[in-house]
Amino acid sequence: MTQHHSTRTTASQRQAARARPVVPRGPRRGLGVGELRLDGGFWGALQETNARATLQHCLDWMEQLGWIGNFDRVAEGTTGGGRPGWQFSDSEVYKLLEALAWEHGRTGDPAVDALLRKVVDRVAAAQDEDGYLNTCFGHAGQAGRYSDLSTGHELYCTGHLLQAAVARVRTTGTPGGTDEDLLVEVARRAADHVCREFGADGRGGDGRDGICGHPEIELGLAELGRALDEPRYTEQARLFVERRGHGTLAPIALLSPAYFQDDVPVRDADVWRGHAVRALYLAAGAVDVAVDTQDAGLRAAVERQWARSVERRTYLTGGMGSRHQDEGFGDDWELPPDRAYCETCAGVASVMVSWRLLLATGDVRYADLIERTLYNVVATSPRTDGRAFFYANPLQQREPGADVRPDAVNPRAEGGVRAPWFDVSCCPTNVARTLASWQAYAAFVEEPPEGLSDGAREAVSDGGVVVSLAQYAAGELRVALDRSSAGSAPDGELVLRVTTEYPHDGRIRVEVTAVPERPVTLRLRVPHWADGATLTGPDGSTTAVRPGWVTAGAAGTDAAGTDAGVSAALAVGDVVTLDLPVDPRLTWPDPRVDAVRGTAAVERGPLVLALESVDLPDGVQLDQVRLDAGVAPRAQGDGAVVRAVTVPLLEGGAGTPPFGSGGPGSAFAPTPDAGAPAFDLTLVPYHRWAERGPSTMRVFVPTARHEETR
Repeated sequence: MTQHHSTRTTASQRQAARARPVVPRGPRRGLGVGELRLDGGFWGALQETNARATLQHCLDWMEQLGWIGNFDRVAEGTTGGGRPGWQFSDSEVYKLLEALAWEHGRTGDPAVDALLRKVVDRVAAAQDEDGYLNTCFGHAGQAGRYSDLSTGHELYCTGHLLQAAVARVRTTGTPGGTDEDLLVEVARRAADHVCREFGADGRGGDGRDGICGHPEIELGLAELGRALDEPRYTEQARLFVERRGHGTLAPIALLSPAYFQDDVPVRDADVWRGHAVRALYLAAGAVDVAVDTQDAGLRAAVERQWARSVERRTYLTGGMGSRHQDEGFGDDWELPPDRAYCETCAGVASVMVSWRLLLATGDVRYADLIERTLYNVVATSPRTDGRAFFYANPLQQREPGADVRPDAVNPRAEGGVRAPWFDVSCCPTNVARTLASWQAYAAFVEEPPEGLSDGAREAVSDGGVVVSLAQYAAGELRVALDRSSAGSAPDGELVLRVTTEYPHDGRIRVEVTAVPERPVTLRLRVPHWADGATLTGPDGSTTAVRPGWVTAGAAGTDAAGTDAGVSAALAVGDVVTLDLPVDPRLTWPDPRVDAVRGTAAVERGPLVLALESVDLPDGVQLDQVRLDAGVAPRAQGDGAVVRAVTVPLLEGGAGTPPFGSGGPGSAFAPTPDAGAPAFDLTLVPYHRWAERGPSTMRVFVPTARHEETR
């Protein structure tokens, strides 16, 4: 018999259940930031560092540089003269506000709330009577409003303001009335202004055709429309999406309209191109619009773009963007490791797109990419102390990065050392808001379930619920379940205790400690790399499972990694254990990627590993190392040990061309008998590279020819 432990949830708990960045109109919802308490581990440590150090670090830098003071100058009417920061610096303040809102929603810390309110007071004081809010345009000594839609970023900044307000309304529960939160009030007025200026009958700078050179307003409007139940905002987001791709933006020298995604309409495009962050923010907004307007064609277009872009334009780390000159996507298979840009913000945006597609479709491949990107891009950016960051994330570093001053702005986004701040410092605040809301991406709830087999439907019929664990971390999930979407009829909680040391150990143990009145089934994600995974069900039987979703019921599991074979819902005391193989493995690049042909990478579970110069034997340079692919890598610590040999680096004389005087391959190729004794070499998780000081590094290591090994 199923044993129930029905817990009546409080109003604050139900509010925490709604506190999540993305709330699509559909059967699936992510966790609220208050529904998962992390118990240390990989993500718990990052989130704690973010709360303890990064949030204040970002605030201090923006105060020091005058970016927050820009709002004071607008409020005081003293905007003449030089304005600190780029034209989009307002957006960094808004992303910090969003991070603070999620952090307060997650912890309830009154000090975080007080800090947020102080900043909001200064932002609100700068808002014009008609709702316009920007510190770079529209005031004394500045260019006029919307006078530079291509590069002015006004609507982009407003979009981030709206996303901050979404975090606030979902964590405080004050969407309207006389007690409306000030940040929400400011955002509502700004959104109303945008609708008046850029709506179908808008009277803005470009009237009907006005769009922003940097997509983001689409995301902000769509989610604020959901949060405040305001269809005008959804419609305005739809208009912006549909206007894109008709060449209306003024061009920038040396850049094509593809830089703005203004070359092809969204629903007609087959792949992401141009500036990577722009492309991904636009795609995320398009998914929001497609879901809320039930536009199957628009959603299918983004799914099509995702599939080709991930297959042909995405790095092993999940990083996106291979060109430095426009921070953009290259052509298909153009993925040079040493010139990889892989902006941290593009990684954050990739997670945003994939999460929306996961909620829209339930397709496990989106969760797989989220995991890869979180571990190998988002987690790579911050230094362990949370006070320095990578902007770009190359897969090979040819020269050691120069030491950076901890008290100075780094003007260059590239480099092999994390910097405390950048001239364009969009990445630290993007990392901050993502880590503060990490719980929201860990699992999702389906109610009523869709896309299940007949057997699964029988198990969860009559109001049943399916909870799917998409990312793994130690902690306690308290999933609030309400019969009403408005939360007026609390129905108890599903409480799961997850014990794991993932990603360093592949065992994930899930114990059920409370269930609601309705039947609930549990799905676990078996990553695409996890051949040989097993699942032990509540009855103690162990079954081999394939990559995909696998559902565990009291009467067994399914070996095919689908939902067939489920015959019972969860009960208190049930224990399910998923064992994923996280032994190191070699990964071979697609031969169409010219830049890494003849190389191999090493992965361990979801982690990409890297060879760093600090781990080389004395006298050996990184370019000399060849991986002996005939010897399997073995685990060591959180990294791996591989077998390697070295080849000589033959130096040409002064003025010798790169290929030598006799043509390609003549002067620098090692002789066949130049093999050296093999030796063991340590690789570390890519997210930890450069933590021990400036170094050279590579992910894809050339493999040795047979004659080079002995």
